Amino acid sequence: MALPALAGERDSGAMDRSDWDAGRPNWNIVTEMLGELRKATAAVPETQRRMMEVTGEAWSDDRMIKAVVGPRGHLLELDIDPRALRKPSAKALSAEIVATVRLAVEDATQRAKAIFEEALPTDIRQGGMPGGLDFTRMAFSHDADVRTKSDDDQT
Repeated sequence: MALPALAGERDSGAMDRSDWDAGRPNWNIVTEMLGELRKATAAVPETQRRMMEVTGEAWSDDRMIKAVVGPRGHLLELDIDPRALRKPSAKALSAEIVATVRLAVEDATQRAKAIFEEALPTDIRQGGMPGGLDFTRMAFSHDADVRTKSDDDQT
């Protein structure tokens, strides 16, 4: 038995059953996506708890400065060996502290990103957001990288 043409298709006459089925959604994929979404939303409280426990830690190259940051990159601890205070340049010490804190933030970011990606549905993790939004990059980019990109866009 021939089926009528679907709306929006070229009028090439009647279609057989295989042509008609090809134009329908694959319900197995839709069901799978809904299952992943349900799993992700059910895990939100646990994922949030795990992400809020994340810390990042880093040492300076000379091991005289140690920084520990929380899940949002806020500085929780800064240990400076007294020998580091003997450096002649306060600017160099300042730069070393900032660099060490940034390494700690990168450590925390990688840990949080691993938890986040574990909980995120596969198709979203692989760039399936509307408009090509890279949600992982947006959520885990360092502020300095965002500022640098923004500055580059304006020039």
